[in-house]
Amino acid sequence: MPSLIDIRRRIRSVKNTQQITKAVKMISAVKLRRAQDRVIASRPYLAMLRKVLENVAAALSTDEEAGNNPLLARRDEKRILLVLITSDMGKAGAFNANLIKGAQKFIAEHAGASVKMELIGRKGRDFFRKRGAEITGEYIGLAAKAKYEDAAGIARKVIEAYSKEEIDAVYLIYNEFKSMVAQKLTLTRVLPVEVPERAEPVDYIFEPAPAEMLDALLPQYVEMALYRALLESGAAEHAARMVAMDAATSNAGDMIEKLTLYMNRVRQASITKEIIEVVSGAAAAE
Repeated sequence: MPSLIDIRRRIRSVKNTQQITKAVKMISAVKLRRAQDRVIASRPYLAMLRKVLENVAAALSTDEEAGNNPLLARRDEKRILLVLITSDMGKAGAFNANLIKGAQKFIAEHAGASVKMELIGRKGRDFFRKRGAEITGEYIGLAAKAKYEDAAGIARKVIEAYSKEEIDAVYLIYNEFKSMVAQKLTLTRVLPVEVPERAEPVDYIFEPAPAEMLDALLPQYVEMALYRALLESGAAEHAARMVAMDAATSNAGDMIEKLTLYMNRVRQASITKEIIEVVSGAAAAE
């Protein structure tokens, strides 16, 4: 049976851990509100960009040269680039584990192809570096402070490799923010770009020409898709960490309650033992 000093020391340790989890939860709650606002603000822009692409593609439906854009070229997926977005720190439950499992599943499903990786986030970088994955780029600190310039830089690198036919397809895997308690593991193909089709022709006058607009919009669309993924992943990370720290705080409270009850029982047993010894000694002295 542990001594009272050991139990008190353990209770003190759990209380210190509980204070840390409470602090991390509060910080994540503040960051989540900011990240959620950025995610909500980015969604209409990407939706409108897809709408414009749809209209431009409809205007070019009869133009045979419209499909000559290198970002629309479809090839056999023998060389694939997988962009994985994880977090830089833990304490977020299964947030990173689900992403890593999703990436491993993707690689296993494309065993016949050469899969290279662009890793955003320390957790994914550390995991796949230890396992000898073919890594073409590492980015630390982007998920916590997502900026459009950073996303655009990665997107331009990917676009250049695809345009030079160094890779045949680009996939993006990340956690999409759904709610405070739910994140969706999302796997999407970024390149070649899938331009949405419009059934009815549009009666618009384009300036400049639709082909020129398409050439300008496609890189921007790839950049925005990657930027939005960073924002979604950041918000999902803070939500997952907030939920995980809330559960950890609650569990710490339950443990403190059980340890306190156990300590009281040990103390009571010790007092009872001393009383028995005193009574026994007094009876023996008579």
